Order: sequence, then C-alpha cells, then structure tokens
Amino acid sequence: MSASSLSVAEKKATASLAAIYGLRMLGLFMILPVFAVEGARLEGATPALLGLAIGVYGLSQAFLQIPFGIASDKVGRKPMIIAGLLVFALGSLLAASSEHIYGVIAGRALQGAGAVAAVLMALLADLTRESRRLRAMATVGISIGLSFAAAMVAGPLLSGWFGLSGLFAITGVLALCGVAVVAFITPTPEKLQHHSDAEASPGQLLSMLKHPELVRLDLGVMILHCIVTALFVMLPGQMVKVLDLQVGDHWMVWLPLMVVAFVAMVPFIIIAEKGRKMKQVFCGAIAALVVVELLLATSIESSWALIAVVALFFIAFNLLEASLPSLVSKLAPAASRGSAMGVYASSQFFGAFLGGSLGGWLLGHYGQTTVFLFCAALLVVWLLLAATMAPLTHLTRMLLAVGEANPADLINDLRSRKGIAEAELSETASVVYLKVDKDLLDSDTLALLEGA
Repeated sequence: MSASSLSVAEKKATASLAAIYGLRMLGLFMILPVFAVEGARLEGATPALLGLAIGVYGLSQAFLQIPFGIASDKVGRKPMIIAGLLVFALGSLLAASSEHIYGVIAGRALQGAGAVAAVLMALLADLTRESRRLRAMATVGISIGLSFAAAMVAGPLLSGWFGLSGLFAITGVLALCGVAVVAFITPTPEKLQHHSDAEASPGQLLSMLKHPELVRLDLGVMILHCIVTALFVMLPGQMVKVLDLQVGDHWMVWLPLMVVAFVAMVPFIIIAEKGRKMKQVFCGAIAALVVVELLLATSIESSWALIAVVALFFIAFNLLEASLPSLVSKLAPAASRGSAMGVYASSQFFGAFLGGSLGGWLLGHYGQTTVFLFCAALLVVWLLLAATMAPLTHLTRMLLAVGEANPADLINDLRSRKGIAEAELSETASVVYLKVDKDLLDSDTLALLEGA
C-alpha cells in the first residue's frame, strides 16, 4: 500500500458512510422531478403549499445539522446517525400515508429533521487518519453528486410504477437500509474526539459568519439551491406540457441529460483549476444561469429548445456545485475548515427551503414567468458578489504528520518556507494543516509534503 493510500479499514469506513449519505440524499431528491405534478392531486394542494412541501426539508436540516454534529461528540456518532435515519424514515412514512398536502409537508419537515450529514462527516473523521481524511471526504462528496443524478432518473421511474405514496415509502426503506449499514457494516471508532477540519466548532462559527469572502460563498450556495429548488416547482409541469410526456416517463429525458451535464462540466473544471481561471469560469457559470432563467421566462414551447436550456442549466449548476466547496475549503482558515463547511451546508439547505416556499408562492400569485425573473434577479446579485471577490489564490490543502518533530519548531520552519501560506497545528497535535501554492514550493519542500 502506498503512503497516500487509505487502509483497508479506512476504505470500509469511507465506502459505508458514502453509501449512507447517498441513500439519504437519494431519498430526499427523488421527489424533486415528480412532486409538482403528482403532489397536485393531494387534498388541499396549492402551488404555494406544493413548493413548501418540496423545500421544507431544508429548513429543519439547516437548523439541526450543526447541533446534531455537536451532540454526537457527547452522545456518540452511531446512535445519533441511527436516530436521525429513523426520524427520516418516520417522516417518509408520514408523507407516504398522507392524502392531504399538510401531512406531506410535515413528513418532509421530519425527513429534514433527521439531519445526520454533519455527524456522518464527524464519524468519517474518527475512522480515518488526519493525513488521509481529505481523500475520504472527497469520496463521500462524489456519492452526493451521484445520488442527485440517480434521483433524477429513479424518481420518475419509481413514481410511474408505485405512485407518489410508494415513492415516499421507498425513501423510508432506503433510510432503514442506512440504519442497517451503520449497525452492521460501519466500523465503531475506538474513541470520539472533535476534529476541527471536519466538524463545526461553536467557538468558530461567529468568525466564519464575519469572514467576507466566505459569506459571499455562503450567499452564493444559498442562491444556487434556491433557484434549483424553485425550478423543480415548475419544471415537471412544463415538461409534461412541452414534451408531451407523463411524469413517469421523464426518466428518459433525465438520464441522458444528467450524463451530458456531468461530462460537459469536466473541461471547465480543468480550465478553472489547471488553467487558473477559477474566477472567470465561476462567474461565467453564474452568467449562464442568468441566461437560462431569462430563456425559461419566455415560456419555451419547443421540446428540443426546453431540453437544451435545461441541459445548460445543469451544466452550469454542476460546475458551481463542484466549485463552491473547493473554494470554501481554499478560503477557510487552515484549522477552521469544519466550521466553514458547517455554515456553508446550513446556507445550502436554507436556500432549498427559500426556493421551494418562495417559488411556490410566486407561482401561485404571479405565474411562472415571475418566478424565473425573480431567480434571474437573484443570480444577478450573486454575479455581482462573485465578480467583486478578492483575487482567488490557487492554494491546495495538505496535511503533514508531526512525527517525532517538535511541533513549534516544525510550524516555524514551515511558515518560513516559500509557497506555504498557512500552517496550523491540529487539536491532536499529530498533524499540521497547511495551505500551499504548489507552484511556489521549492523541490525540498515539495518532497517533504508529498512524502507525508
């Protein structure tokens, strides 16, 4: 096994936690491409209430995911994860058994209340070495993206077979499968400890909310998830009308569309990272979303034009969704990544709530053109925030084991080296958190860091 590889135990932990995260997010996302149409049959349904049902999970998730993570430091990771997944399953059962829109809203709120995302990352930190943690976290991040793409295909397909109630029941079964993975597959950590690179620290949260560049990114992800959730308040109905396809057949559109959107974003990621054009690519993606919203506001009636515009939306969305966490990680202080990501995740979930509730309300009162124009206006605000960001430094996060070195001497030595922007000792004093510009490192320093 190479020095940079995950151990067998770390691979098992990473795979099991990625599976749990993916199953949970799959359950949350599967209703997005179908609910605006299928939910309209529920008693008491209105556009405003349908939008609230779509996005309300984000409100409970936004408020509870950091407290869940903090509580797990005392109660234990696996008990909190199992409890959260059972709450999620209960919410799914409530939504599945409800014939009234208010019951579904309550069920969706309960689904979000099983806010185990932060606890999963904390458990991953307990089960991986600090020097290998970023790699493990990246694997979990990939599972989230794949679960979204899979949900766009599985949601319509399963809804066509089992109906809306059956779809909610399946999300509950997925949550129970997650419980089984936690109980029987996921390793139990030998000890619990707080990890500032993976968990939010209460004492750091205020400083993260005062960090001007991080706040721009938090507002950005809030707007991004606001507009994508608002899109799903209207898009399923528009696809039924323009494409002349029943909701259960929409998977035939989503499958190739998700593949194209994923593949098409890759060159832009390479240009942004390797070509050091992050800010240009980032702002270009936001500008593309503005164009998409304005095009959608024209009430597209051509099936191919609608598919092309939605494809452009998800190319830009995927690009921003992949870029934002990377930017947060790069801009956050070396020893405060966990807190920065906690605030970022809460902003993301709150954006989903705003998109569903505001999108539904605007649709019911003023029509879908107003919703698209509102989303375009939000994106223009974000574009201005992004365009006025400070020049982006192309720094890479790294970890260096302290070993037998004196920590104070090692920190001083690292800070004196060209290309090392930050060096902070971890809470366990076993590794140093680094932010480096690899292009500025001399060969000796590069060898030292890459041999870690």
